[in-house]
Amino acid sequence: MTRATLDVLYEDNHLLIVNKPAGLATMGVEAGTASLLTLAKDYLREKYRKPGNVYLGVVSRLDAPVTGAVVLARTSKAAARMTAQFRERSVEKTYWAIVAGRPSPAEGEYVDWLRKDERLRRMLVAAPGEPGAQEARLRYGTLEGLSRAGHSLLEIRLETGRKHQIRAQFAHHGHPIVGDAKYGSREALPAGIALHARRLVVEHPTLRTPVEAVAPLPGSWSGWVSRTRTGPGAV
Repeated sequence: MTRATLDVLYEDNHLLIVNKPAGLATMGVEAGTASLLTLAKDYLREKYRKPGNVYLGVVSRLDAPVTGAVVLARTSKAAARMTAQFRERSVEKTYWAIVAGRPSPAEGEYVDWLRKDERLRRMLVAAPGEPGAQEARLRYGTLEGLSRAGHSLLEIRLETGRKHQIRAQFAHHGHPIVGDAKYGSREALPAGIALHARRLVVEHPTLRTPVEAVAPLPGSWSGWVSRTRTGPGAV
């Protein structure tokens, strides 16, 4: 990914919001391995001809196989203020997912407790109050526009932000995300899994006005979702 291909959704002197592709870690990789953070720094360094190190603070993250909107802060003040928004859950986050089967009801809420299984390196649904378990809440609704039978296109809003939350909860309820072998899917996508951070609404760190970013769906969804049903530019 180069400056020409970095999918920038919003940019000013304080924020950079980008559409992360599948298979790319947000940050925390070995030296010499590309991440969204290193590529975004290269983009800014090239665009603004900045010598040396470029500051970027990561204030939201996505798992490597997940696509969609990620917020980066271009100043330390912006990073602190944006981190507070995510911590206080004042950010509006909307995900789209393709799952196996049809959740019932078509609109609803999942409330579970999740704990990390260190051996399997994934999250498991646990009993309430079990050591290490945290409450996980989300709401979902079924969208039209899916072109394959036996699956559902969902819009999901997180009420908590647990590790692998959407992936673990839908798998537990019998609807694994397409392509997510770690959580029981037996189907594959050309790249990543069918979970996408579709829309983010944050408060600008200095202007205090809403900033909305909508991330187009990845090309790997083109055989699943109808462009005409989900709107122009959806795929």
